[in-house]
Amino acid sequence: MANMTHPFLDLSPDKVLDALASIGLYGDGRLLALNSYENRVYQVGMEDGPPVVAKFYRPQRWTDEQILEEHAFVQELQEREVPAVPAMQRDGRTLHAFEGFRFAVFPRHGGRAPEMDDPKVLEWTGRFIGRIHAAGAARPFVTRPTLDLASFGQEPRDWLLASDFLPPELLTPWRSVVDQALDGVRRCYERAGQVELIRLHGDCHGGNVLWTDAGPHFVDFDDARMGPSVQDLWMMLSGERSDMVRQMGDILAGYEDIREFDPRELYLVEALRTLRLIHYSAWLARRWDDPAFPAAFPWFNTQRYWQDRILELREQIALMDEPPLWPV
Repeated sequence: MANMTHPFLDLSPDKVLDALASIGLYGDGRLLALNSYENRVYQVGMEDGPPVVAKFYRPQRWTDEQILEEHAFVQELQEREVPAVPAMQRDGRTLHAFEGFRFAVFPRHGGRAPEMDDPKVLEWTGRFIGRIHAAGAARPFVTRPTLDLASFGQEPRDWLLASDFLPPELLTPWRSVVDQALDGVRRCYERAGQVELIRLHGDCHGGNVLWTDAGPHFVDFDDARMGPSVQDLWMMLSGERSDMVRQMGDILAGYEDIREFDPRELYLVEALRTLRLIHYSAWLARRWDDPAFPAAFPWFNTQRYWQDRILELREQIALMDEPPLWPV
């Protein structure tokens, strides 16, 4: 059951407007909730000037230092003329606090979903991801975490096993298949060898790329962290294996105009997908006290949900033993 005292329940429209007014931004009363579950994000009409996007951070997820490190990274990208959307500065600060909430404000940027079946779009997107990674490789994050087997696989597995979300009759088969999947992830990392870890977008799928006639721009760096370059590439892929091979070739054609790609990282594509699946289940469970989650994900935590996850991970175990997606 959702916890009806969740802190976001106190984030009323009036409080959103009052928070913006506290830094000198005065809304005209028009609020549009945008598609975000981890945080709360609103497009807010302004009395004077264009609308802004106000992002209220989930309490206790990131430290102030980790949020500011994300802001600094996106600002660095903009200074390098990479099309990313940095937080606005007010009185020299990008992170603000109001009545127990931390928030940031961003200029509103429109755009449409990219046509990811178009080779030219994929190549163009790959070129800009290459520019993000060229900046990301310049120095590491200091406070933000690393995407690896421990943080995205072992820790969420252990958390779920210690919780009461898994049905008792599925606990043993789920544990068995997750352990087999994590062994497969280890083998993929062994095949890849030591790969470079850089600052990443971290959640670079088509929904976080907005397209205009001038090309893509990248939004929502909330999951930025250290990791292998291919993490920001594989989520652009879809379809059958032959489709993904072609798509990866198109993306890398643009990417390598900017930055060399280590082909050994292709061994990690299905491993990273597997880690994301395990992490995603734990993410939903950890957020289940937020009333927005049962409403948005009613299929979670049902018998069918966990049965499907067991089948999904079995498929991933087989996929991780297949040859990587070498572009033709």
